[in-house]
Amino acid sequence: FAGYISQVLKNYTDHACDGEYVSLRCPHRTTISIQSSFYGRIVPSHQLCPSRYPHSYATLIKEDVACSVGTSLQKMLDECQDRRSCQFLVNSRLFGMDPCPGTGKYLLVWYKCRPNEYKSKVACEDDKLRLSCKKSMVIAIYSAIFGRTQGGRLECPYQNLGMPMIECQSATALQLMIKRCHGKRSCSIYASTYEFGDPCYPGIQKHLNVIYTCDNTPLLLPVDETQPPALSSSSSSSMEPVGVSTEMALLSNILAAYAFIT
Repeated sequence: FAGYISQVLKNYTDHACDGEYVSLRCPHRTTISIQSSFYGRIVPSHQLCPSRYPHSYATLIKEDVACSVGTSLQKMLDECQDRRSCQFLVNSRLFGMDPCPGTGKYLLVWYKCRPNEYKSKVACEDDKLRLSCKKSMVIAIYSAIFGRTQGGRLECPYQNLGMPMIECQSATALQLMIKRCHGKRSCSIYASTYEFGDPCYPGIQKHLNVIYTCDNTPLLLPVDETQPPALSSSSSSSMEPVGVSTEMALLSNILAAYAFIT
């Protein structure tokens, strides 16, 4: 069970240079959930994705290191979102107009693996959130947000008190929900600032939104330890998904790192 959950909670990062294939893959019973994407160049080629051809010093000086394409996220969503795996060749033609012709570019992708079947529950501020699973099944937390998101939640309407609608979220909500509910048949927690702290300006109404799944006992749960394929040797540095120990004691460190990166 710990091995499976560590695969689901893991945050994958992959990259591919122009002319290379990018390959994303998720474990059994999960699908790709794209978190963010970048296509362009913001570091010199000697640091990432060096040119395949010899360059003179004058050519390197002209390299554009402030080059990005605004369509990369939508392209990744179109190609890979909600699939078990996807692969395609990276080149500027995929992303529309080339913002920096003559400069070699690269694709960076951040994604998670979402369970195929999951539930979502919301509790308004100061209400109690209860999660439960049927007999022989336990709770596996996928994500948790405490705060206020753009547009709010229909279940917790936002009362405009003359303050602008600003998105604010607790950085430790996922860690706390894992600690309180992970691996249990049922659990409850108050959606309060006492539990989660207050990530928003005073007076802003908040809510707790938890996405979770109910999984079978450890012996019945498949574990797919297969990692996405490594990048080609032409890449100057490896950005394969970081390995995660299957010991549950280390999950809090992983989640803390995720919260920090987010």
